[in-house]
Amino acid sequence: MKRRKLAAWICVALAGLCAAGGCGRAPGDAAPEQESYAALKEAGENFDDLISVGFSQLGSESVWRSANTVSMQETFTADNGYFLVYSNARQKQENQIKAIRSFISQRVDYIVFSPVTEDGWGTVLKEAKDAGIPVITSDRRVKEEDEHLVTAWIGADMEEEGRRAGTWLKEHTDPEEALSIVVLTGTEGSSAAEGRTAGFHSISDAMDNWTILSETCGDFTMARGREIMETYLDTWGGINVLVSQNDDMTFGAIEAMEERGIRPGEDILIISFDAVREALEMVKEGRINADVECSPLLGPGVDKLIRAMEKGETVSRENPVEEMVFTSENVEAYLDGRAY
Repeated sequence: MKRRKLAAWICVALAGLCAAGGCGRAPGDAAPEQESYAALKEAGENFDDLISVGFSQLGSESVWRSANTVSMQETFTADNGYFLVYSNARQKQENQIKAIRSFISQRVDYIVFSPVTEDGWGTVLKEAKDAGIPVITSDRRVKEEDEHLVTAWIGADMEEEGRRAGTWLKEHTDPEEALSIVVLTGTEGSSAAEGRTAGFHSISDAMDNWTILSETCGDFTMARGREIMETYLDTWGGINVLVSQNDDMTFGAIEAMEERGIRPGEDILIISFDAVREALEMVKEGRINADVECSPLLGPGVDKLIRAMEKGETVSRENPVEEMVFTSENVEAYLDGRAY
């Protein structure tokens, strides 16, 4: 692919991203790649030789998300032949749309983003297509009638993750025992929440002895997870199972349980998602019974797609990553090498 001229737009990169909500750095965010521009210029780097990538991260709501950001920023460096323009959308779709339009106006070579929600991207994605800029969605997906607005997606099969959670519960509980289940769901409209919910229901709907008492959006945050779990405990007695769609919500729910003398993993079975290191430590301790992996280390995979396109190769539109379910039986073997 012919390099677009960076010199014409690099001077306005910071101003454009400030308008898109990307100038402030939230706790857990890695340093924006733009901060390295002065050093690269002083070192005499030829920016025309770098592949320019605009990356819009949806936010920094969790340990997983911060690890995902770091993976991207550590991949798209000058040493690897890239110039990265990074923006944090702070969980707002309008900020992501502004960021993508900023990337288009700056004539980046590739746009990568993890969408806050599935819907509402058609107009801005058509603008990117008309500008001839390939778009890669990472982690989450978009839903658009014209599937060719997105060149490729890479991430986890969220619906399969939900099925794995349901399958684990089915295989590790008495088929005659009545189960009362509460669910902490992720951000409404996100592909992660939609997929994990649908996948779990594909198992739970066939189980006559399972009752889902409530499914409530916890926005993938620890604070909301704790708040909702407190409400669940106040509302229902006899909860047997918590299904929490990410580890941060699980951490908050566990705090709420333990403050009331409830033993997580024993009095209430817990199935979580993401499998960050802190959660896997809890799996080892027995406080979380099963954690369905969702790897945030997607930077190298996106890099592989871009390298292929640079060679003129056609890449697959669907690029799922391999994942597993962690339990007390297998978790210890994976703790030492955990990168996040």
